[in-house]
Amino acid sequence: MTTSWPSPALPGSNPDPSIVLVDGLYYLVTSSFEYLPGLPIYRSADLVTWDQIGNVATRAEQVWFDDVHTPGGVWAPTIRHYDGLFHVIVSVFLGGRGCVVFTAADAAGPWSDGIVIDAVDGIDPDLAWDDEGTAYVSYASFGRGILQVRVDLETGRALEEPRLLWAGTGLLGTEGPHLYHRGGSWLLVVAEGGTDRGHAVSVARGPSPMGPFESCPNNPVLSARSTAYPVQNLGHADLVEAPDGGTAMVLLGVRPIDAALGFSPLGRETFVTRVSWVDGWPMPEVPASGPGAAAERFRADLTDGSVLDAPGWLAVRRTPRSVAQIDDGALVIDGDARITDSCPAFLGRRQRHHDSVFVALVDASKGTGGVAARLREDHTIAIEASDNGERTLVTAHAILAGLEQTWTAELPSGPARLSIETEILPVDLRRGLIGGEVIRLVARATDAPLVLAELDGRYWSYETAKAFTGRIVGVYAETGRVRFLEIGYDGLAGTAAPDATLS
Repeated sequence: MTTSWPSPALPGSNPDPSIVLVDGLYYLVTSSFEYLPGLPIYRSADLVTWDQIGNVATRAEQVWFDDVHTPGGVWAPTIRHYDGLFHVIVSVFLGGRGCVVFTAADAAGPWSDGIVIDAVDGIDPDLAWDDEGTAYVSYASFGRGILQVRVDLETGRALEEPRLLWAGTGLLGTEGPHLYHRGGSWLLVVAEGGTDRGHAVSVARGPSPMGPFESCPNNPVLSARSTAYPVQNLGHADLVEAPDGGTAMVLLGVRPIDAALGFSPLGRETFVTRVSWVDGWPMPEVPASGPGAAAERFRADLTDGSVLDAPGWLAVRRTPRSVAQIDDGALVIDGDARITDSCPAFLGRRQRHHDSVFVALVDASKGTGGVAARLREDHTIAIEASDNGERTLVTAHAILAGLEQTWTAELPSGPARLSIETEILPVDLRRGLIGGEVIRLVARATDAPLVLAELDGRYWSYETAKAFTGRIVGVYAETGRVRFLEIGYDGLAGTAAPDATLS
């Protein structure tokens, strides 16, 4: 019997997982906040190997991000399947559409424009149906606990006034509800303790979807708080039947990189663990601590525009096709904003490995641009080029909480190979080594590297930026037209040096 799954199951920024099993296949969705396309959909046959098959929000009008402030956007979705349709319900928070339900016949899409449920004014909505087909939306209300309202999903109209479902156990921030009908009872799984080191999973059960709910005597049933476990912030869980007929749980967690378990550059990732049942209560195991993602070598295919529709590419508050185009074997971006602006001309991917290189060959003869690692507007790292025909000026930027430091160098005129390289540092307290990470901003005109800056990566992590995402690494333009002749990413599961040459 399988007792553990790859750890993490979905590396890189993949928080707030929700899962459903349909016809022997698992479909999972995670939060994506201010990025488009939003709400990535992953599929697996075994909870081991996952493929991203699409996104729910592929059009800007589905979410209305124009006035969404970081860390707003699409928060904590729930995916369910009912009456032949996939449903994803989500809060588009801090300036977006509010609570929206999207539907699709195929989880790969296309997904509907969405129906807004005005009565839901909280976050983390869940969707469940009773035996008569009535839809229940349960959601978190700040300072109150879990509220619930019955709704007409075709119109978004509430069938009653929202009411308190369960106030939680008394821990901070009762949120992330999921409601299940199991046997003769209804089970309510919630997140509590805040989204940081106190994060936990608690459960309650009752005789109907409306309760009343009693708290499990062993709450919280899962947490890594006040432990030295290498996966922290465990919480925001969803239950599903495992391939062997048992029960599995998907949940988020972070993998801190220093001795004090203080900093997580990759952000909140998706984990899978096994659940046993004791007296009708779910008792999840702590998810396994693994080496992380398998080694990955990615090279963007710039022969045609299909790369812009490929799973994994992200833009900030706009779609990849509105940012970039393919022209004569190069990815082209027209600069119209700084990388620190709310809507930069930036195209990126999730950083999925602690030891990694993101690299691009940049033709900056008609503009200024380069490569960047973004957590939010005021927590960004970048190295960019500008070529005046006689020389290429390379500038590295470190932006931390709005404070900015730069380093400059000159290279011969022509395309410059720019890279952001990350490397985990050792922990040896006897030698005063507390671990962490070094970030190098590197330029190459030939094979010889020029390191413009080495940074302490702990300051560009989930805990310091508080953007609710991990790092997104990618290419950008600030002025003019910048051509990217090659784009690549190398991530390592072990300790060998990643390749920064795109060979």
